[in-house]
Amino acid sequence: MASEAVFVLPGDSIDPSLIPSHPKKPLRLGPGLRHVPPNDIVPTLAGQLVTDRQKNAIRVENARGKYTPRVGELVIGSVQRSAAEMFYVTLSDYTAPALLPQLSFEGATKKTRPQLAPGALVYARVALANRHMDPEIECVSSSTGKADGLGPLTGGMLFNVSLGMARRLMMPKSVQEGKVVVLEELGTAGLQFETATGRNGKFWVDSESVKTVIAVGRAVQETDERRLDVEGQKKLVRKIIKDLS
Repeated sequence: MASEAVFVLPGDSIDPSLIPSHPKKPLRLGPGLRHVPPNDIVPTLAGQLVTDRQKNAIRVENARGKYTPRVGELVIGSVQRSAAEMFYVTLSDYTAPALLPQLSFEGATKKTRPQLAPGALVYARVALANRHMDPEIECVSSSTGKADGLGPLTGGMLFNVSLGMARRLMMPKSVQEGKVVVLEELGTAGLQFETATGRNGKFWVDSESVKTVIAVGRAVQETDERRLDVEGQKKLVRKIIKDLS
């Protein structure tokens, strides 16, 4: 029997039995939690308390709240403007833009750096996240110098999804763990498309067919908004394929 979901508010006391305690792994606090010495863990966001006892990790899942950048997360941003050596990139509404150095692209030099117009989309990794500074993102691996799939996103369309849906889509096993089968079902049905998901609640779709782009994007949004289970997603896909044929 599945355990009942636990929801918390900022400042709530967390029952110690809900906090994982692996004997050999340090406790990892995720978004929405703060350690108050000596032993208290206090929520800073309202949302569902999610624990991963195998990884000895705990976080607050604030599915529809404001995105807060964390180092290492993949995001999709929209170029707001450029300056001498920086692009200013919007990651979410009503937040300060992130800084993207113009040389933070594979093979970029002062002569070959990309020319990105306002509105251009980039797939990037959060390189710096500090509450006292504007976040910084990069489109190249600092260790390998390679893009590793990051960089400008050309063509396609961008769709907004909840932070919770973005997390589910980005799980290594999104079907088994995230219970998101809609993309797999659409692909099995014969639709050809490419996607990218940003942890900041952005979902990008590209295809040679504009109808496919819109169908895939709306299918993911509908799965999110209606909180469709696996069977509900399969039913939705059958309807979409019928409408497209």
